[in-house]
Amino acid sequence: MSKKITAAVPASFEEAMAELAQLVTQMEAGQLPLEASVAAYQRGSELVKYCAGQLDGVEAQVKVLEGDMLKPFADGEALQ
Repeated sequence: MSKKITAAVPASFEEAMAELAQLVTQMEAGQLPLEASVAAYQRGSELVKYCAGQLDGVEAQVKVLEGDMLKPFADGEALQ
């Protein structure tokens, strides 16, 4: 079930998360030889950076839409 690790830029945040989940599953299951594990770790790091960048971009958009009035949720406050 080993899949070649690619360096392509993900098409979306969701695609990056799915690929990251697949890499984690393979690494946790011990399905990859050492060199492939290192490559998977590197790819995973790239995917995490991509996802963090996407989230930062969305946060910036929300700040603009909300007039920079974001505030932290209070303890126990649920998302609606």
